[in-house]
Amino acid sequence: MHNPISCEFYDQLMVAIQRKIPSTIVYLENEQTTTIKSIVTELMMIEYEEFLMLKGGKKINLQTIFSFNGKMHKEV
Repeated sequence: MHNPISCEFYDQLMVAIQRKIPSTIVYLENEQTTTIKSIVTELMMIEYEEFLMLKGGKKINLQTIFSFNGKMHKEV
């Protein structure tokens, strides 16, 4: 089931994109918690799901993100 992201989280993402802020993202990948540091380049919709696009082309589904720049968005 798709859970909408909070406005606060969305605003935080937009500031990081606009200012090209190097960001630390903690998310679930292959059933394991993964941490990546990169610059978020854009938000993108792919088949009704929202993704962060990172510098270098990596995509992260917003539904898998636990923490963005130290701020928790869901429980691990």
